[in-house]
Amino acid sequence: MWRRTYLLLLLIRVYFALSPSYIHPDEHFQGLEVVAGRILSYPSRLPWEFTSERPIRSVFPLWPIYDVPISLLKWFYTETGDESPPAELVYYVVRGVMFLLSFVLEDWAVHELVPLPRHRRVALALVASSYVTWTHQTHTFSNSLETLLVAWGLVLINRIIDNKVRDQKSVGNRLANGGNSAALLCSPALFYHLSVWQASSTELHSQLSWPFQAFSCYRISGAILVAYQLVRRPLSFLSIISFSLIFFCIAVFIDTTFYRPSASFRDVLRSPIVTPLNNLLYNTDNSNLALHGLHPHYNHFLVNLPQLLGPALVAMVVQAYNQRSIPSWMKNLRAASALSATAMLSIFPHQEPRFLIPCVPLLLSCVQIRKSRLFLAAWVIFNAALGFLMGIYHQGGVVPTQLAVPSIISATTETWHTSLKQPRSLTATVVWWKTYSPPLWLLGDNSTLPLDLNIDTRDFMGKAGPEMLSELENLVPSCPSKQKRGRFLESGSEQPDVVFVVAPTSVTFLDQFMAPQTSESSLELLELWTYRKHISLDDLDFGTDGVLPTLKRVIGRRGLGVWLAQRPECRDS
Repeated sequence: MWRRTYLLLLLIRVYFALSPSYIHPDEHFQGLEVVAGRILSYPSRLPWEFTSERPIRSVFPLWPIYDVPISLLKWFYTETGDESPPAELVYYVVRGVMFLLSFVLEDWAVHELVPLPRHRRVALALVASSYVTWTHQTHTFSNSLETLLVAWGLVLINRIIDNKVRDQKSVGNRLANGGNSAALLCSPALFYHLSVWQASSTELHSQLSWPFQAFSCYRISGAILVAYQLVRRPLSFLSIISFSLIFFCIAVFIDTTFYRPSASFRDVLRSPIVTPLNNLLYNTDNSNLALHGLHPHYNHFLVNLPQLLGPALVAMVVQAYNQRSIPSWMKNLRAASALSATAMLSIFPHQEPRFLIPCVPLLLSCVQIRKSRLFLAAWVIFNAALGFLMGIYHQGGVVPTQLAVPSIISATTETWHTSLKQPRSLTATVVWWKTYSPPLWLLGDNSTLPLDLNIDTRDFMGKAGPEMLSELENLVPSCPSKQKRGRFLESGSEQPDVVFVVAPTSVTFLDQFMAPQTSESSLELLELWTYRKHISLDDLDFGTDGVLPTLKRVIGRRGLGVWLAQRPECRDS
């Protein structure tokens, strides 16, 4: 029964791993936007963290996770005669890599960390049935990879502690080997977690989460054992320092040559780019955090942990409340690591739920519950609801729409370029409104299209309706005849040939411009394409519209639409 349940949960994890939801811009702009644009020459727009004079993002950890699979795909397509793989295939291959890392490394670590078989089955079932495992762990977040590093750091520490009864020579050798492994874990973790995309929204708080997690892993006995062995075994300490320095130097060399492609080895030695240091110097300025939003210090414990753990956290709190002494689930290395890390992370004023992703499998592996139908029902409902919301519908139309944009533009303008004797270039402006920023790399290679297509993506974010309309009116061209259109395409004018609007269908402001309209308006929107599995939580407005009308609009009219923006007089031309 347990094996069948685990297999079913594994299939559910595969389903969510291949569902194109969009939880946070970091999952694209902290890595894939950089790597895909560089390796495959896809369109990309690097954030300022990668383009400033003192860059604060490391590219070193991106290599094993993104660079290797994308380079292998490129090599395979080159061998078969094609120029580059389609962006859609790249997207799903990388998501598949994240699924495999979660399935193999996360579940394996939980299996190692929970000693008793009976408790181990419960822990694996809870971790495998958590919506955080289905969604966040299968997305390309730095926090998802940090979860694996923290879990395996704990496994390493457990192995050292469990061997303390062995002879001193054996323990010393294991400590030396453990030190090498710790260096292997810590160096990529430090550089990876400092390569997050956002300027300050994850900054000092986010960048320190791995050191805090690692530090809090050590319980007193483990710390005493390790310190004792280091004092008695100086070679072990030297081994740890040596391997850490090696990985640190490799990371600095890769970062420096990335930001200065023409730099020689001597240039790297003279003026290295140390991105963690740049990151730390930038983010020690509290005014930077204030620019991106501040949260109360209790936000992690009272808001973020309940959002991630749901009924499991309630069960743990109830158990702790009903016992006079410290509950059994708190008397292990996993709970001590998760709770102490959360407490230390709460010191910093910017707090997001994904910062606590590494705590989720650690705390779920500590839950000790008796057979309770109430808990089972609450757990299933909680994870099913948030799983479908975050894993399918949350900004779920951004990725499919961006993948489809070149085909939509080509199909819409087919009558334009077929009237010409030879293919011409076409400049199309795509305006995105009230969505997460669209990753440009998903546009892929448009060389296979029947025209030379130049796509200009404009992200209007959450601008007010009148402001968005004013900018849109300035973009939409007048309506030329087909003959004039052919000459217009050759003229090289900066004004786009055609303008498209991408926005949630739940936005009622656009209803007044939907074609055909009898009222006089300067613009008209012709619907071309809709992806229904899209819900924008940023579009909720309970204060103005009320709870039920807002839910009816956002859920009832869910979807992401693509419209052709044109002048009303162009309708029949």
